[in-house]
Amino acid sequence: MIKGESLNLNFALNLTKDAKYHRGIKKIFETFEAGVGRRPSTVQKKFLYTSIADKKEEGICWYPVQLRKSKLGYGERWIVDLERLDTNQSHLFQSGKSVSIFSNLQQHISPDLRINGVINQIKKDVMIVTLQVEELPEWLHKGKVGIDLLFDEASYREMESALKAVIKAENSRLGELKNILLGQKEPNFEGVSHLIPVDLNPSQQAALQLVSAAKDVAIIHGPPGTGKTTTLVQAVIGSLQQHAQVLVCAPSNAAVDLLVEKIREKGISTLRIGHPARVEDHILSQTLDAKITLHDSYKDLKKLKKKADEYRKLGQKYKRSFGSEERMQRKRLFDEANRLKDEAEHLEEYIMYDVFQQTQVFASTLVGASNSVLKGMKFPIVFIDEAAQGLEAASWIPIQKALKVVMAGDHCQLPPTIKSYEAAKAGLSETLFEKVTKRQPQVTKMLQLQYRMPELIMGFSNKIFYQNELGAAKNTESHFLSEGEPVLEFIDTAGSGFVEAIEEESLSTFNQEEARFALQYLEDLLKRTGIAKIKEKRWTIGLIAPYRAQVRKFNELLFESYAFPNLRSFPELLTIDSIDGFQGQERDIILISLVRSNAKGEIGFLADTRRMNVALTRAKRKLVVIGDSATLSHHSFYNAFFDYVEENNCYKSVYEYLI
Repeated sequence: MIKGESLNLNFALNLTKDAKYHRGIKKIFETFEAGVGRRPSTVQKKFLYTSIADKKEEGICWYPVQLRKSKLGYGERWIVDLERLDTNQSHLFQSGKSVSIFSNLQQHISPDLRINGVINQIKKDVMIVTLQVEELPEWLHKGKVGIDLLFDEASYREMESALKAVIKAENSRLGELKNILLGQKEPNFEGVSHLIPVDLNPSQQAALQLVSAAKDVAIIHGPPGTGKTTTLVQAVIGSLQQHAQVLVCAPSNAAVDLLVEKIREKGISTLRIGHPARVEDHILSQTLDAKITLHDSYKDLKKLKKKADEYRKLGQKYKRSFGSEERMQRKRLFDEANRLKDEAEHLEEYIMYDVFQQTQVFASTLVGASNSVLKGMKFPIVFIDEAAQGLEAASWIPIQKALKVVMAGDHCQLPPTIKSYEAAKAGLSETLFEKVTKRQPQVTKMLQLQYRMPELIMGFSNKIFYQNELGAAKNTESHFLSEGEPVLEFIDTAGSGFVEAIEEESLSTFNQEEARFALQYLEDLLKRTGIAKIKEKRWTIGLIAPYRAQVRKFNELLFESYAFPNLRSFPELLTIDSIDGFQGQERDIILISLVRSNAKGEIGFLADTRRMNVALTRAKRKLVVIGDSATLSHHSFYNAFFDYVEENNCYKSVYEYLI
């Protein structure tokens, strides 16, 4: 348990039962507050009082922009395409972020000249935004318009609220789950009550048996390639044999959409809770907006809203100076508008009720579980996928709605991103998933057969992270490019003069010569394997770097020159991204550029070995790692990796390729 320190929080805690336990909870709250950093009110003030020029410099404002086109999407939401005219500056806008579109017609922006929305996607200098308005304002079509990036205050508010609720919870199901999940009370089990699919492997079946038997909590520990999501989906299917509805969650929208896709493939009715702009296009039909629009009674709802609006507009035509007869007519019009509005609201409530009644699986992000449409709902089971990537504060949000919790993930891979070093060091980086795994090992089952990579690629991670308990399935024996082509190589750049540098703008690290060598290696590998063969089999290639500056350098070298024609001909099969970008993905060929090469032996966040575990376990047929052993060997993890590749004759020097 986290040791308590001198803490000052402005809410009361009952410390009578277990002082150390409650001090630990208190510490969680304090580190969460530290992780938030600046208070939301301060950030909101920044948008209102900072100049447009300063906001553009910080990458949180596009100005000026112009409206290219607009259309009505699901749920009568306006979707607009906005193009920025000043294209020289970098920015922090991303899909799913909240934004505020404003008019700068006046020196001081009026609240009436701002509308909020959510980014669907960004294509170079065009931003597609779903707006939260029924009609487009006139000022959007004229004058100087800009876009501000908004701070997501609501998410932090919901996490804070959840932590306070957990702290106060005593004589309730939430209080029981708190004590069990944090190791203060023993979990309960009962007999297996539903059928286990025979087409799963023994460890997957054992995980499902655990989920079925657990009355409080179950953990599915899924190392890379072991079918974690497949197992979780089967657990959801099994739970629906006993229960009418369940809730499934994940930390990110992408992970939730994947779950919805897999569950829908099994013929189970799902409802994706969340803003349509944050949902992938092929999942949009599962959103509440879409299901309301497609409901049999939606046309009647639309007619009622239209009539109500017409009566209201007719009533508004009467000016101030009118007689009693006009006054009565105006009242009748407004009364009819209000009556129609009430009727529309009742019909909309019925449609939502009908949609909910037909839903078996509700799906949302962790924070999305606080959505108002789920208010007051309780679920017999709440499933949380990728739980090892969820902040503890966020994980408690759906658990408040649970009678039983099932979590799936792998705490040996990427943890959640914590921007405050002090908060991470104080304990915020340890997830609820990790705590339960450590404190209640009897509720955890690890999947032990992976279907992705040959045993040689798997071996190092298996030894370091999974206590050699992983096995490679029979199908992985055929996972290679061609006879004689090794599936694993480490290419040592020590002494080559491939030296790292710092990108001035971002202060990120890159290594230009290593990047050039990596691209040339891939170019030659494609020739050896056969371009036609790779295209025919649709084998995919992943080029991974731990630093964003190296990712940018790869793109610069590849697409701004003609030195690598074969790689350039594979745009649909080649992915260049950071390690974080490859979490949960796989490619047939993976090349990792480790970048760091310096006389001091500094390796930065390469010391985060869980991050490297992700990189080393993405490849299906071939893994190539390029790095400077002289720099990296200062860390025991990389020393162990060098020993592993040497023992298996996978070590090569860059000089073998430079001759």
